[in-house]
Amino acid sequence: VVGLMNVQFAIKDDEVYILEVNPRASRTVPFVAKVIGEPVAKIAARVMAGESVASFKLKHKKLSHVAVKEAVFPFNRFPGVDVLLGPEMRSTGEVMGLDKTYDMAFAKAQLGAGNRMPLSGTVFVSVKEADRARVLPSVKKLVEMGFTIKATAGNHSFFESKGVASAKINKVLEGRPHVVDAIKNGEIQLVLNTTETRSSESDGKSIRQTAVMQKVPYFTTMPGIISATKAIAANKAGAIVVRPLQDYFK
Repeated sequence: VVGLMNVQFAIKDDEVYILEVNPRASRTVPFVAKVIGEPVAKIAARVMAGESVASFKLKHKKLSHVAVKEAVFPFNRFPGVDVLLGPEMRSTGEVMGLDKTYDMAFAKAQLGAGNRMPLSGTVFVSVKEADRARVLPSVKKLVEMGFTIKATAGNHSFFESKGVASAKINKVLEGRPHVVDAIKNGEIQLVLNTTETRSSESDGKSIRQTAVMQKVPYFTTMPGIISATKAIAANKAGAIVVRPLQDYFK
């Protein structure tokens, strides 16, 4: 292929698979162009017209900034749709967070996507058993930053056994008052929720839908939870600074 091509990969059990290859540009192209400061689409068009890549005298750049791309989802327009992600395309756009560090770039990306990260308040935690040990450092960090933790029974017991204070809160199926009530009443400022079984996925659906309607940030994967915790810490350590794109290339 001469010019740009869009390749979609899938990774399973450390094996990389190619799903499809299309000889065209993708939405990632303008993102990359802004991050590296090069007119990627323009160069590709001229290469397609016969010019050589070498003629542009491109050099490897050592960038001093980090860019995070965050998908934007229209879930607040579709109240009945579960926000849990699968392999199908659901996003309607994307935003970029740019800063000197990954943590602050992630915080900016969340803000751009409409997720205002809390700097205080209560965090609801309900993660599958396999994720409890992995989520523990993030929960500890949130407690250190002054957040209160509310967790479902299994998570609450695990945190207590590890010396991390938390309050037990009912799942929806366990009766009221439950977590959905707490979210609706403005008692929860952040939702951390990973699921494993069909029953827990169903139980978590109402939690995630309520979080969307109440504009409460939520994260449903461990990488997202870890990054969100780091972003909150970075935001508490220093205010978000807005800079022109050009400043990152001086």
